[in-house]
Amino acid sequence: MAELKVRTRETGATAVVGRTGFPQVTSLTGGELDIVTSPSQPGFGPLDLLYASLASCLVLSARIAASRFGVLDKLTEVSAKVTGGKAHDEPSRVARFDIEFVIKGDFDDTVRHAIAEAAENEICTVSNTLRGNPEFASKLVG
Repeated sequence: MAELKVRTRETGATAVVGRTGFPQVTSLTGGELDIVTSPSQPGFGPLDLLYASLASCLVLSARIAASRFGVLDKLTEVSAKVTGGKAHDEPSRVARFDIEFVIKGDFDDTVRHAIAEAAENEICTVSNTLRGNPEFASKLVG
């Protein structure tokens, strides 16, 4: 049996904002992203990034699931649209994630459902984290 090789990369991000202006986010790997704060501005706000993280993790996880099920060669495209609903009470938070998968390929709905289920509930680190109760270890420095 072949040994599974897990490749890792450094992960994390730093956000910086001044007294005025917009936040800028930099990943530990050097990616940069400007954050928008007005509902009318095009671009990514903090909640968009949360939804984008879940959506991108889900599509990558669906591709992994298709490979595990032996149908990757039949997969043509996966998309996941993620939106949500904010809670009406405090504290401010997302109370519900709405996920719409589109899984295209030469296989039946049973396989599509199995891919989506495995992606969302077994493989995707982001969905598994959001379902869990991760610890926050905050500290003030400087």
